[in-house]
Amino acid sequence: MKTYQHFIGGQYVDPLGGKWIDSMDPYRGEAWAKIPQGCARDVDRAVSAAAQAMQGPWSKLTPSARGKLMLKLADLVAANVDRLAEVEVRDNGKLLAEMRGQLAYHPEWWRYFGGLADKIEGAVVPIDKPDTFAFTRHEPMGVVAALTAWNSPLLFIAWKCAPAIAAGCTVVVKPSEFASASTLEFAALTKEAGFPDGVFNVVTGLGQEAGAALVDHPGVAKITFTGSDATGAKIYAQAAKTMKRVSLELGGKSPNIVFADCDLGAAAAGAISGIFAATGQTCIAGSRLLVQNSIKDEFSKKVVELGRTARKGDPMKPDTNIGPVTTTPQYRKILDYMEIAKAEGARCILGGGAASDLPGGQFVEPTIFTDVKPEMRIAREEVFGPVLSIIGFEDEAEAVKLANDTIYGLAAGVWTKDMNRALRMSAALKAGTVWVNTYRAISYMMPFGGMKHSGIGRESGIEAIREYLETKSVWISMAEGSPANPFVMR
Repeated sequence: MKTYQHFIGGQYVDPLGGKWIDSMDPYRGEAWAKIPQGCARDVDRAVSAAAQAMQGPWSKLTPSARGKLMLKLADLVAANVDRLAEVEVRDNGKLLAEMRGQLAYHPEWWRYFGGLADKIEGAVVPIDKPDTFAFTRHEPMGVVAALTAWNSPLLFIAWKCAPAIAAGCTVVVKPSEFASASTLEFAALTKEAGFPDGVFNVVTGLGQEAGAALVDHPGVAKITFTGSDATGAKIYAQAAKTMKRVSLELGGKSPNIVFADCDLGAAAAGAISGIFAATGQTCIAGSRLLVQNSIKDEFSKKVVELGRTARKGDPMKPDTNIGPVTTTPQYRKILDYMEIAKAEGARCILGGGAASDLPGGQFVEPTIFTDVKPEMRIAREEVFGPVLSIIGFEDEAEAVKLANDTIYGLAAGVWTKDMNRALRMSAALKAGTVWVNTYRAISYMMPFGGMKHSGIGRESGIEAIREYLETKSVWISMAEGSPANPFVMR
């Protein structure tokens, strides 16, 4: 069993408290590695290392030099895709095919933001004051604390750390205690790429210990977090006490809306991918399938037929479609929601319980409920598992009303051949991302984030780098002599 260490100041170091946590393999149901159980003192070490790098060698590098280091890191990730993907699968149980795909795409964030590093430009302002030269400049916020989730650890590293580092910040990453190993493996690549010590640091441990210490630390300028809206709200409130900047990528209850005029085969495949891919453990899961009543019965049968073909099993095997649920608490939560749905009157037409014939004890059946009412908990609360609710609607106006009737606003899907409708829906839906005739598409070029309880701020795209910059206004007087009245502002 491998024993990991924190990565602080360019070195792997033991936790000061001398404690480790077992990291579980969700598929086999057994511990496969140990990660450090970090404490406030470990956090302080990491933040101090990041602050020293900000004030020292990192601040002396030109933006172009930062970008070149990021390009080197991209190449190193590309050379280690298979190894990193296998580590991630051991840690979170997601499909190797998906993790390998994410890791193969991961370097593009470092290349994109590495290219942006020397294009952060201020502006000369044609100010309305005489004899005055005024301009703006954009400066890094400082030390960034990146708190990442267990479902896609290294993808979130790319989303958060690439723009932060391109902006000139240094980072301390606190990955989920349920999936930390791949982040600790990745840290070595930053050293190999030539990043100065302290630019990239990793402290692992429990959220209420290491995570809370990072949120409270006076040396941290910015918090970026991916996780549930409940935890995000707590972080937001706690960070406000020290006036930290915050960006939050939180949960969702995303509607996947199917109109009668769509390509039914493509829409059915999109519905299945939207909820059963990643075992439903993704914030953008299309967990509410809104289907026009005229095709609801026909379309429901198509979706069920496709859902039945899902193969559960070893996530390392290429023909597996559904892997285990990553954590035991999440596994129990999914099963609880299935029972709640049945008790509230939803009709289960596929799955509906645990899959007990597989190793590890954390598999659930891909599940579809129909006769779901908008007020049911299964239609309102984030399950974070392979559980789909089918809800009928009559027309476009009702589809919009149902789709927006949620505290969340992360994503939405629309299936239609009518491009006028597609444009109307994309404007009417209260979601940070709207996909039309596709689902779960992402790119380093496109901003990603939510409305309402789904978060604050954006990741990816040019907008992401602005999340890590402060704008400074500079005024230079070119007037000669003293002002006529020093008590009056010019």
